[in-house]
Amino acid sequence: MKKSIITLTTLFHDFYTQSYADILTGKVVSVTDGDTIKVLTKNKTLYKIRLNGIDAPERSQAFGKKSKANLSQLVATRIVDVQYKKTDMYGRILGTVFVDNNDINLRQIEDGYAWVYRRYCKRADYYKAEESARNRKLGLWYDKYPIPPWEYRKRKKK
Repeated sequence: MKKSIITLTTLFHDFYTQSYADILTGKVVSVTDGDTIKVLTKNKTLYKIRLNGIDAPERSQAFGKKSKANLSQLVATRIVDVQYKKTDMYGRILGTVFVDNNDINLRQIEDGYAWVYRRYCKRADYYKAEESARNRKLGLWYDKYPIPPWEYRKRKKK
């Protein structure tokens, strides 16, 4: 009984927070890397968007350029909807990017050009997509020993 209450509470919380996310619509004017884009809205406001729930290879890392190229192919010059709730410590909007109702964050994982950002992501579909890409050796999973970006950044600091 207690587990059912927790599950219902969790489902309600997820529904409630997803229902009240803000949506920003605009044109992608640049792709910084495999998980960051810039979007220009109709009122000429430029926003830096960090795709939430994923972490792509750094530009200087193996598959970094390919990850950026893949994201560029998916969103460059396209009109996107960005569903978001907050910004990060760098002032970027943390959002899920959609093109024609397709989740681009998820697509980066499916194509093998991003990891699920385990520290921040709880979405089962993202984990399932990563496992599938890994099993099929897509993108960065072709590498025998891919290094997650959070480990790469930590090593680079030292």
